[in-house]
Amino acid sequence: MSEHIVSSYDADLQGLRQRIAEMGGIAEKMLVDSVAALARHDKPLAQTVIASDPRLDVLHREVEENAILTIARRQPLAVDLRETISAIRIAGDVERIGDLAKNIAKRALAIGDDFQPHKIVVGLRHMNDLVMGQLKDVLDAYAQKDTAKALDVWKRDGAIDALYTSLFRELLTYMMEDPRNISFCTHLLFCAKNIERIGDHTTNIAETVHYLVTGETLAIDRPKNDRSIDASVEAGV
Repeated sequence: MSEHIVSSYDADLQGLRQRIAEMGGIAEKMLVDSVAALARHDKPLAQTVIASDPRLDVLHREVEENAILTIARRQPLAVDLRETISAIRIAGDVERIGDLAKNIAKRALAIGDDFQPHKIVVGLRHMNDLVMGQLKDVLDAYAQKDTAKALDVWKRDGAIDALYTSLFRELLTYMMEDPRNISFCTHLLFCAKNIERIGDHTTNIAETVHYLVTGETLAIDRPKNDRSIDASVEAGV
C-alpha cells in the first residue's frame, strides 16, 4: 500500500476518533447535568441538557457515514477493519447514552418541585457517580486501546446493578406506603433505570474495545446483579 494511501487512511481513522471524543465529552456533560437538574429542581439546566442532544445525533450520523465511506474506499483488513467497525459501535452506544441522559432531564422537568425523598436522591447521585466513572474510564480505554482498563469497567457494572435494585426496593416502599407518592416515585424509578442502562452501554463499549484490540469477543458472561424483578415479586407488584 502506498504511503499516500496509508496517510489518507490514518487521517480517516483520526477523524472518526475525534468525533467519538467529542461525542463522549457531550454525553458526559449531559449525564452530569441531567442528574444535577433532577436533584436541584433546575429546569433551565434540564432544558440545556435536552438542547445538547441534536449535536450528539449529528456526530453519530457523521461517524456512521464516514466509517462506511472509509470501508468502501480503503477496503481495510484485520485490525484496520476492526477499528472502523468499532467506531460505528461505540458511536451508537455513546449516542444512546445521550438519549438516556436527555430522558432523565425530561423527567426532571416533569417532576418539577414535587417532593423527592432525600435518601433516594442521594442514592441516584451515588449511582450516577459510579456510572460517570465507568463512562470516563471506558472512553479513555478506547482512546488508549487499553484492554485491561476496559475489562475493569466491564467487571464494575455489577455494583451499579446492585445499587439499582436497592433503589428500586426503596421506591416501591414509598409507593406502597402512600398512593400520593406514586407519580414522582415512578419518574425517579425511570431515572434510576436510565442510569443503570447507561452503565450497560459502558460495558458494551468495553466489550468493543476488547474486540478492537484482540480481535476476539469476551468469552465470559457479563456480571449482572439486577434483582429488581425479584423485588417486584416479593412486594406483590
